[in-house]
Amino acid sequence: MKEIDTRQFDELLKGEKPVVCDFFATWCGPCKMLAPVMEQLSGEYEGRAEFVKVDIDQNMELAARYGIMSIPYVAVFKGGEEADKTIGFGSKTEMKEFLDKNI
Repeated sequence: MKEIDTRQFDELLKGEKPVVCDFFATWCGPCKMLAPVMEQLSGEYEGRAEFVKVDIDQNMELAARYGIMSIPYVAVFKGGEEADKTIGFGSKTEMKEFLDKNI
């Protein structure tokens, strides 16, 4: 999964495909546990959505825009708007259910 900044994120939202964004921080234990799960899923869902990750410590204004208070925070964006989100660590099965419901 590609790590992007606020400017790149805003550009990506203008695209046609849904965007799955993993908002994380390098110091966050659950984020580190979720990272390989999201990496696997990004490959499994290739072509159906754009998968990216954003470090909230490096992009605080973006975290504030979406009111992110807890991480990991995985959101699906459609048509430039947040369609759904899940907060906290989720197993691969749980994350697949979330993605299947939203992509």
